Order: sequence, then structure tokens, then C-alpha cells
Amino acid sequence: MTDAIDQAAGLDGTDPRHALRRRRPEFVEGAEACRASVLHPADDLGLSAGLRNALAHRMALLNKDDTIAAQYVVMEDFSAVASGATDLPEPLNTIARHVDMVTADPTSATAEHIRRLEAAGLSAPQIVALSELIAYVNFQVRVVAGLRLLGAA
Repeated sequence: MTDAIDQAAGLDGTDPRHALRRRRPEFVEGAEACRASVLHPADDLGLSAGLRNALAHRMALLNKDDTIAAQYVVMEDFSAVASGATDLPEPLNTIARHVDMVTADPTSATAEHIRRLEAAGLSAPQIVALSELIAYVNFQVRVVAGLRLLGAA
């Protein structure tokens, strides 16, 4: 099985890094299950798959990873979100600014940032779902970067 992390890192079944990842199959399976749950949950809580993919694309671009960005299919309705636009209608503008801030400078996040999401109309479950998406995509970027570095050694 080749998952999204393998694909982004350029790994196939013949690559030693692919075999290395399989030494901990629970991590490979867990990462793929996490990806599915943050992008296509059984209950999207009003954060559609289109929006989730656009935000994931945006985060990958912010991390300067075009390969990962290409994994997230952007629907036309969300092309401005995906491309990094900052003049979006609410609540998209607040969501996008939050995604950008946590991706670029996570240590600056404060309770006030959560209050802004609430003021924009997001519920607690939506904020948790958004946080899970942000965490997964940034995790994916870092794991893929590490795998690429191992291949360069």
C-alpha cells in the first residue's frame, strides 16, 4: 500500500524509505485514516470537503510544497481560498487568516484567535475540526520533508 505521504515523498515499494515506514504500520495506517477523517468525515459539521481541500491546498502552498498542494483537489467555488486570497467573505476570511497564522507561526496562537473564530460564527465542534485539519496537513508536510531529506542523504 502506498499512501498520501509516500506519494508526496516520491516513495514506491522499491524505496528503502517505504520499507522503513512499514516497520511501524500503525503509523502509516493511522496517518492515512487521519487524512480521511479530516478531509471526508462522516459529519462535515458544515465545513465541506471542498472547503477542507482548499484549506489543505492553501497550507501546503504556505509551506512551499507544491507536490502536497497538488494532492488536494480544489473546486472552483473555493479557488480563492486555496490560492491564498485574503479578501474573502466572512466567515472564510477569518478561517483563512487563522489557518495561515497557525501554519506560519503556531506559537503565536492564543485564546483570542479562537474567540475570533467563534465571533465569525464557528461552533466549538467546527473549531475542533478545523484544528484537526490544520494539524494533519502541517504534520504531513513535516513528515514528507523528513522523508525527502533521508532520500537526499
